[in-house]
Amino acid sequence: MSWTDERVELLKKMWGDGQSASQIAKELGGVTRNAVIGKVHRLGLSNRASGTPAAAKGGAKDKAEEPATEAAAPAAQPAEETPPPVSPARRAIIPAGQPLPPQPSANEISPEALASVREVERKAKKISLMELTERTCKWPIGDPATEEFWFCGLSVQPGKPYCEAHVGVAFQPMSARRDRRR
Repeated sequence: MSWTDERVELLKKMWGDGQSASQIAKELGGVTRNAVIGKVHRLGLSNRASGTPAAAKGGAKDKAEEPATEAAAPAAQPAEETPPPVSPARRAIIPAGQPLPPQPSANEISPEALASVREVERKAKKISLMELTERTCKWPIGDPATEEFWFCGLSVQPGKPYCEAHVGVAFQPMSARRDRRR
C-alpha cells in the first residue's frame, strides 16, 4: 500500500472530522492503525479540533486509540545537546557503513571511571565476538564496521556482563545520571 494523494486527502478529512485511527485504517483499507498514526504525525496533524464527533456524542474515547497531542509531548531539546549515553548492552546493531550514535564524552563519565577504563583497555585481551564466553567482559571497543573492533575480554564481575572497570561506566547510580543531565 502506498500513500497516494487521494488517500492522504481522505486521511486528513477523516482526521479533521474526529475519526479514530482505527476507523480511518478500516476505511482506507490496506493500512494498520499504527500506519495511520505515523502518517498523521509525519503530516503534522496531531492537533484535533475541539468538539470532535465522538466527544459531541458523549462517547468515551480510548486513549490508546489516539496519538498524544502536542501539549502532552515532552519539550524539545536544543539541537546542541546529545542524548545520554547508552550502555553497549542496549545499543541496537548498526549496519556496516552507518555512522555510530553519539558516544559518551569525557565530561559525562567520572574521571576515576575514565582513568580506570583507559588502564583496563591497555590490559584488555582484545577478543573477537566468537571468543566471548559468559566469563569474558563483553564491552565493545571501536567501530564494529572496521577491522580494529574488539571486546575487552577480561574477567567479568559476578552477575554482570562486564569487568569491574566497565561495570563502573555502564551501571552508574541514579543520582550520578540525574546530575549529569543538569
